Formats: sequence, structure tokens, C-alpha cells
Amino acid sequence: MITKLPKWILWGGAVLAFSAGCVNTAALMGFTNLSVSHVTGNVSLFSAAIAHFDARSILYIGASLLSFLAGAILSGFVIGKTSLKLGKSYGRALYIEAALLLISYFLYQQHDYLGQLAAAMACGLQNAMVATYSGAVIRTTHLTGLTSDMGAAIGNWLAGRRISKPTLGFQAIIWYCFCGGGAVGAFLYAKVGYGALFLPIIIVLMSAVIYNYASDNLPEKRQPRRKKHSSN
Repeated sequence: MITKLPKWILWGGAVLAFSAGCVNTAALMGFTNLSVSHVTGNVSLFSAAIAHFDARSILYIGASLLSFLAGAILSGFVIGKTSLKLGKSYGRALYIEAALLLISYFLYQQHDYLGQLAAAMACGLQNAMVATYSGAVIRTTHLTGLTSDMGAAIGNWLAGRRISKPTLGFQAIIWYCFCGGGAVGAFLYAKVGYGALFLPIIIVLMSAVIYNYASDNLPEKRQPRRKKHSSN
């Protein structure tokens, strides 16, 4: 359970959740009408396609699901951690995510379904990148498990049991940021179409730059100057 949340996790989680909400809304409102930021609903659609022997939907939805999985695999390969720790690997993962979103924009503009796959891969990468902190599961691209955790915590609080208020507060921030990102994404898509993706692209790219700068300037990375000993 989270007892004291570092500010870089708080701000990073909020910003990435906003970005994911924006990407997912743009994908849903586009020509594919299919989510890219989570798996559960797409699996249900995939199951329905199997039941109706809809080969085209099976292929398209299945490819999107596998792309999300591929993004998570890429995250594990690049970062190689199960808990959050500062390091250059997160910066590299963010740059890759921004590149995938940029690729998805150009492909979406051509009404190429590969754009869906690039966006799903970017979301899978982001979701796996922010994995756990102090035993608390952190997800920034979907809200199902997070909403369940929040509900359980509120129920325990109503019953007079102790809960981790920092954890609940962080989860609420993620929830509202994802929702806010979705609203902004819908507004932008109505105005500029897939150009709405440039907002999350800029957000992720700037996050990578700021993160790398911050990690390079950590106090523990600053080597103390050695005193020169004068020879007699």
C-alpha cells in the first residue's frame, strides 16, 4: 500500500492517464470504433466475432489485442523491472511510446488499420511501464480494476476499517485524469480528427524529456568532489 507517494509518480501517473484517455477516445471515434487502451471490452467483441463466425472482425480485433500484448512485452524488455525506480529505461520507453503514437497518426490519416495496432501497442507499453509502487498496482490506460479497488476501499472506510488514503487519493486522480483526457480527446477529434493525437504525442514526448533531465540531476547521481591531498 502507498504510504508516501513521490511527486514524480503522482504527476507522471496523472499525465499519462490523461494522455491515454485522449488516445482511446480518438480511436473510438475514428473509423475503427475500437478501443486501444484496454483489453476487456475488446475480448468481449472478439468472443462475439467468434460466435458469429465473423472472420474479418476476428482478424482485426485479434490483431489489436496482440498489439497491446506486444507493447507490454516491449515494456518488459526495455525496462526490466516489476517496481518503479528511477532510471534511464523509463525515458527510453516514453520515447518509444511517442514514436508509436506518431506512427499511428500517419497511418490513421490514411485509414490504415495498422494505425490501430500502433496505438494499441503504445498503450500496452505505457500500461506495463507503470506497474507497481509499494505493493499497489498502478494502471494508467484503463479504469476497471482501479474503480473496483476504489470501491472496495470506500466500502472498508464506511465500515470503520482503516484504509490507505494516499492510495485512494492517487487512484482518484488517475480516474479523473483519464476521464478528462477522454473528454479533451473527444472535443479535439470533433475539431481536427486524428490531429487530436498530437496532444498525447506532445505530452508523452515532453514527459520523456523532463524525466530524463530529472533522473540526470538526482542528488545521488552527483558524485562528491574528492579533496586533493597535498604532498609534503
